[in-house]
Amino acid sequence: MKTSSPPQSTSEASREEQAHNLCLRLLTVRARTRAELATHLAKRGYPDDVGERVLDRLARVGLIDDADFAEQWVRSRRANAGKGRRALIAELRTKGVDDDIIEAVLADDEPGAERARAEKLVADRLRREKLTDEDEVKVARRLVGMLARRGYSQSMAFDVVKVALANERERRRV
Repeated sequence: MKTSSPPQSTSEASREEQAHNLCLRLLTVRARTRAELATHLAKRGYPDDVGERVLDRLARVGLIDDADFAEQWVRSRRANAGKGRRALIAELRTKGVDDDIIEAVLADDEPGAERARAEKLVADRLRREKLTDEDEVKVARRLVGMLARRGYSQSMAFDVVKVALANERERRRV
C-alpha cells in the first residue's frame, strides 16, 4: 500500500535544497561555471526549473561568476601548463563559458606575451635535450609538436623553435 506523499511545494523545496547542496559540494572542490553545474544537476535528474533557481541563487551570492572563473582559469593554465590562446579558448568553451567573456578575458593579453611564453617553454625543454646535428630535426619536430598541443599557432611554433635551435647551436659552439 502506497503512503501519501508530502505536498508538492515541500517536496520541491527539499529537492531544490538537495540540488543546492550538490552545487556547494562541487564548488568546494574547485570553481565551476554555470554550465558545468547545470550539466551536473541535469545528470542527477534535477528538473531545469529547479536547477535554474539554484544557479540563480548561487550567482546572486557570488559563488558562480563565469567571468571570474575564466580569468582564474586563464591565469592558472598559462602559469602551470603554458597554454596558448587557442588552447585556452577551446578549454573555456568546453567549460561552457560564453564567447564574449572569453574574448574579454583574452583581450588584455599583451602583444608578444604569447610568443614570450612559447620561447620560455622551448628554452626550458631545450636545456634537457642532447642536441646533435643528426637529432636536430627530431628535436625541432618534438618542440613544434609540444607547442602545437599547448595551443600555439603553427607559424609561431616553427619560428620560435627555429630561432631557439639557432641560439642553442651558437651557445654550444662557444
